[in-house]
Order: sequence, then structure tokens, then C-alpha cells
Amino acid sequence: MISRKFFFVLLVLSTFVVFVLPTASASTASDKIAARVLNETAKGGSTEALVVLAAQADLTPAASLHTKLEKGRFVVNALRKVADRTQPPLVALLRQRGVPYQPFYIVNMIMVRGNRALREELAARNDVAEIDANPHVRTALPVATGVDRKVRHETIEWNVEQVHAPEVWALGFHGEGLVVAGADTGVQWDHPALKNHYRGWKGNKVSHNYNWHDAVDHSRVPFDPYGHGTFTVSEMVGDDGQGNQVGVAPGAKWIACRNMDANGTGSPARYTECFQFLMAPYRFGSNFKHGNPKLAADSINNSWICPPSEGCSPNTLLRVVNAVRAAGIFPAMAAGNDGPGCSSVYAPPSIYKPSVSMAATDSTNTIASFSSRGPVTSDGSNRRKPDLSAPGVDVRGAVPGNGYNSGWSGTSMATPHAAGGVALIWQAKPILDGNVSGTEKLLETTALHLTNTDGCGGDSNNKVPNNTYGYGLLDLYKAVKAQ
Repeated sequence: MISRKFFFVLLVLSTFVVFVLPTASASTASDKIAARVLNETAKGGSTEALVVLAAQADLTPAASLHTKLEKGRFVVNALRKVADRTQPPLVALLRQRGVPYQPFYIVNMIMVRGNRALREELAARNDVAEIDANPHVRTALPVATGVDRKVRHETIEWNVEQVHAPEVWALGFHGEGLVVAGADTGVQWDHPALKNHYRGWKGNKVSHNYNWHDAVDHSRVPFDPYGHGTFTVSEMVGDDGQGNQVGVAPGAKWIACRNMDANGTGSPARYTECFQFLMAPYRFGSNFKHGNPKLAADSINNSWICPPSEGCSPNTLLRVVNAVRAAGIFPAMAAGNDGPGCSSVYAPPSIYKPSVSMAATDSTNTIASFSSRGPVTSDGSNRRKPDLSAPGVDVRGAVPGNGYNSGWSGTSMATPHAAGGVALIWQAKPILDGNVSGTEKLLETTALHLTNTDGCGGDSNNKVPNNTYGYGLLDLYKAVKAQ
């Protein structure tokens, strides 16, 4: 059984099988190891690292499948088959050595704790493509400025109105039948704004199996020691029935995975673990290979970044996002809060082409000064980012303790409008369910096009899309009404 405390396997076996594999040259092997891993093991130290195998699943056939469930099942099965076929020789070696490890399949890789000698031995294997760092990095998350417990009778928050969600509700679409997910600091599941929207709540009893996973402390019950995760989930679905209407899709259900601790610190392994759970949820304490893609989220809100400056490899999480998107799950990502300079969208996962990266605007549809701008130069792509914009300045939402808080600002606050908005669109347009590319194009063409004078990436004053707003402000009503 996977350890609940560390969620990795530690087995010491007295007998073992020796697998003879051709090895790479010493120089080639050394090139496979990330600089951070080399530094952390330079003086006899031991560290966590992500051993990425050479064999990776081909997920391109998923694009030709028609339904989200078909896509999800194909992607999960394809990923598992490759991992099951190629990981056993490496796992046998790690078991024989008594080395702590945690396998993944969403990317064919294994997290391994060990010293330099072990890294070099693994890198010399031809079945190993690279050894990435697994740094524990802190995302600079917004913080509460004080709890507002007042009930706002029949008040729809300004940001919800700004993306025209109420007009979609008036058409009869609230997100019913869709499931949104938060990968964040956790959630207070029984908050009045969230309890009735939690997929695990059955009206008179609760089941957290398949609906919650904690990649940090492996708690059986959802909780949020920071508040950020509760807030962002409430922006997607929050409505307490007493006038606090803070979410864009109050008819949708939510599930969640905790990938950051009480300080906002996460790691590539934790981020990966949560994506893997949300793509194919499983029971608490069961093998992750028993996950069910039928219970996957329809969209995932990701209000965090993993900076290369802290040692995060851009490649490993890119494979994860590609898998999520191939499975028909909408990947909403915060662009980052490092503006106003150009090329300040610099960190995974917002820099990726398959990510739908969100900028933050205020109540006048003006870009927030902190909102990160493109183009992306950190990976040499010069890619235009962000993709879209949504309200992210002085936003009100739910916080732990059954209260509410005003004044939260960040691209963290902008991103849930897209993740929640997808539920409205897919309910209104079932033909788009699982069609991430088609949905993204619809959101782009129906957005309120906004221009600026930043000039990032050579943008002209009237260019759309641009490296400040992307295609502009989400307009969920226009998207639903579009033919």
C-alpha cells in the first residue's frame, strides 16, 4: 500500500531480479540530469528528483474521438499501458536498493529520492530520458485582508456580472451536470457557499472518495489551512442561497485536490499527483491505477505557478498539461502576478501552448498592473500569452470559517471565471463537451476585444490578440449565444 504520510513506496527486498540494459555514455548520462539535482547532490546530499522515462504514450488519436468520456478513457488507458510496460525494470532496481519512490503514469516517470551515485546510475540507462528536479516552491498567493461575514441579500458580485454569467443563468444554464475542479491549497468543503455544490455531499451524508485528494498530508477530509483554494472554488460555483452569489456556475458540482501546503508551497510531483487524480479519481487509500476517468473533472482551475528560477523544469509539467487537454479537460491557468513588464508570463504551467492562460482586469476592464504580460521568452518560444482576461481586482469570495472576504486580487482570481464558465458553455452546448480547442476558440472569438499601449512583443495599439489581454475579456453570454 502506498504510504499515507509520504505517498511514496519504500520497499526493501532480500531478493531481486537483475535487468541488463544497455547504458549511455558517461557524458550523455550527465547531460540528462537537471542542474538543480546535481547541485543538491554535490556534497553527498540526497534529494527528490523526477526520473522521466524515454517511452511516452502517443495521445494524438484522442483528438479524433467524439466524447469527453471516450477521450478520457483512451488517454488514461494509453498512459497506463506505457507505464506498466516500461517501469518494472526500474522499479525492480529501486526496490532492490531500498530506495523511496513514487510512480506516475500521467507522465511516464518515477519520483526517486537518492544521492548523486544513484542519479548517475539511473541517467546512464537507455530507458531513462531525463532526471528533473522536484523543488518545493512557494507560490506568492493573495492573502485575506479581513473577513466580511455580512450576508449580501440578492447580490451578484460585480465580477460575476462582468463576464455576463447572470444572463446565461436566465437562459436556464447554471452548469448542471458538469464538474469543475480546484488544484490548490485545499477547500473547506462544508462552507455554506460550497457544501451543496460538492459532488461528495449527498444531502444527508458525505463521501470524499473520488471527490477529494490531498497530495500534501493525505487527509481523508477536505480542509484548507490557507484560504486560497476555498476562495477560488467559490468563484467557480459559490452560492449559499442567502444572497451571496460569488460563483459563475452555481449549478455545477466541484471536486478538489490539495497540491500546496499552508504556506502555498507545492512541488512538480504534487502538481502532477493532483492532475493525475482529477483526470481519473480514485478512493482514498486505493491504488491510483484504479482511478476512474468517468469521474474526471470537466475543467481544472490552476491558480499557481512553478518558476524555472526555483528549479522547475518546463518539460515535465508540459507533458502533464498535454495529457489533461487530450483527455478533454479544460486546463485554466493563472498567467502570473509579475507584471507590468513585458515577458513576465515566464513560469509553467501558464507558458504552455495547451494551457488557457488568464490575465486579470479591474471593474473598468483595464488590465491590472500586476497581471503578467507576454510574450513568453523563458522557454525561447516568443509565444503570445496570456490567452484571455477576466476580473481579478478587488474580488469577493468565500473563505474558511464560513465567511466571505472582499479585496482579493490576482490572476488567481481571474482564472476561475474561465474554469467555471466552461461548465455553463458545455451545458448550453453539449456538442462542445470535451472539445477543449473548440471551446477555447469560441471564448476567443466572443471575448470583448481589448487593446493597450504596452507594446509587448511589438504589439500595435489596436492589435487583437495581444500580449496584455490576449483576446480580451470573457463574455460567457455571447459565447453561449454564438451560432
